[in-house]
Amino acid sequence: MDLLGPSLEDLFNFCSRRFTMKTVGMLADQMISRIEYVHTKNFIHRDIKPDNFLMGIGRRCNKLFLIDFGLAKKYRDYRTRQHIPYREGKNLTGTAGYASINTHFGIEQSLRDDMESLGYQGLKAATKKQKYEKISEKMSTPVEVLCKGFPAEFAMYLNYCRGLRFDEAPDYMYLRQLFRILFRTLNHQ
Repeated sequence: MDLLGPSLEDLFNFCSRRFTMKTVGMLADQMISRIEYVHTKNFIHRDIKPDNFLMGIGRRCNKLFLIDFGLAKKYRDYRTRQHIPYREGKNLTGTAGYASINTHFGIEQSLRDDMESLGYQGLKAATKKQKYEKISEKMSTPVEVLCKGFPAEFAMYLNYCRGLRFDEAPDYMYLRQLFRILFRTLNHQ
């Protein structure tokens, strides 16, 4: 078992709750890769949030790790590659503030939900009341409005994830590329 460093939530607090866009771009790239790795093992995480991403220490201080698989679920059989069936009427599993819209509607989670949850990492609130207002905002507010003030890549990411079918595999490379291009653009400014 590896000893790990602070969570992204801890780092965000340490940095006065502000990351530069370059930092966000670098972190998003690694977060997508970590989620993809879990998916290649036929599991969905179902609790993607800043507290569950930890930085390494020592020689691996720039590497991000995904932890807490207590809510993880096998989404397909590794031999037959059969995907779990689509279901409705499911209870919310995970952290409400980061959960996908389909999860709030009681739809069985799949790959798309882990990826959409990643897009909500910046959705924060000071009180419980504001937190629930933010949750309903993400369900009723167009992506372009939710992502106002951020580079276009953020809206592109969320629109792509929300457009995935239940049993569709995300194009992880495309999603990483969005943030790599953003990072390069910011490096040249």
